[in-house]
Amino acid sequence: MQSDMLLAAADSLPQDGGGTLLLGYGAEEVLTRVAATPGWTVHVPGHPDEVRRAVLGAVRDGERAYVHVSAESNAEPRGGGEGFARVREGLGGVVLAVGATLDPVLRATAGLDVTVLYATTVRPFDEIALRTAVLAADRADVVLVEPGRPGISAGHVAATLVHVPHRLLVLGVADTRDETALGRAVTDFLT
Repeated sequence: MQSDMLLAAADSLPQDGGGTLLLGYGAEEVLTRVAATPGWTVHVPGHPDEVRRAVLGAVRDGERAYVHVSAESNAEPRGGGEGFARVREGLGGVVLAVGATLDPVLRATAGLDVTVLYATTVRPFDEIALRTAVLAADRADVVLVEPGRPGISAGHVAATLVHVPHRLLVLGVADTRDETALGRAVTDFLT
C-alpha cells in the first residue's frame, strides 16, 4: 500500500525542474522507478546520519530528489561528500556497495584484495570514481551490491565502462543477509 502511494506520487510529480523531495521507506519499486527517471538525484543512505545529510542537502539545493530509507543500517556514517567514497584499496577488482550493504560487503570481502567503493548517492552516477578504481585494478571486474533488486545501476556501470572490457556481477540486498554466501559469490566471480 505504501509503495503504491509512493509510485502514484512519483508519477504525478512536476517535471519542471523545481525542487521536490520524495522519501521512501523500503519502497524498492519506487527506488527502481525513480533511479531510471532522468533528472532525479537518488540518495541511498546507509546510516541515519546520512539520511539527515541527504534530506538537508536536497532541500538546500532545491533538487528533485528521492531518499531511499531502509531498516538496515551500517554501524557508522560515511561518505560525507559527493560521489563514491573509497573505503578499501585493492587490485583484484572493484566492489561498489550502495547504502546499508556496505558493512556486510566489508565483512564478506575482508580477506580479498579488492577496492571497495561506497555510494550514498547513485544518481547522478559517479562515473569518474568507478572508472578510476577499475583502471587502477589488475582486472576490470566489478561487483555491484545494491539495496533492493539487483542491477538497478547495472546500466550505468556498463555505460561508464563501455570502452573498458569488463565483467559485472550484480547482487541485491537479499544477497547481503548471508555474508558467507556473499563472500563466496564475490570470490568465485573474481577468481
